[in-house]
Amino acid sequence: MLLIPYLNPSSPFQFHQPIPSSEFHPPATMKSLFFSMLFLLSFLFFLANNGEAAVPCTTVDANAAACLGFATGMAAKPSDACCNGLRQLAQTVKSVDDKKAICRCLKVGAKSLGIQDRFLSMIPQACNIKVDFPVSVNTNCETIH
Repeated sequence: MLLIPYLNPSSPFQFHQPIPSSEFHPPATMKSLFFSMLFLLSFLFFLANNGEAAVPCTTVDANAAACLGFATGMAAKPSDACCNGLRQLAQTVKSVDDKKAICRCLKVGAKSLGIQDRFLSMIPQACNIKVDFPVSVNTNCETIH
């Protein structure tokens, strides 16, 4: 038996009226919510076991943050923290999708933070990091292989 809140005007002190379980049917929205959650959990399980997610921008931002001074022209050379962060970022690259994701994150950051392309393109050489695509605010990230 299920109790549903109910105010009976003829009997103001009766707040619950029992409803037999056989008459209670969950709304269709509850069923659709259940199946949506089941699908979402299945999809997340699939990703965790079969698909590798691309490098998130939070990781890119955290590892590249120390390069901001040089990339904006405020510092004469990239700091050790900048180079070390980029080396750590390079170690996270496992696929072409990772490279594309990093490229897209850097481009978004470059536009919003006033990064100067001439300094940005000098960072890989100054940090002695091998990058197999052009580092530029104008790089088409979708053409990276």
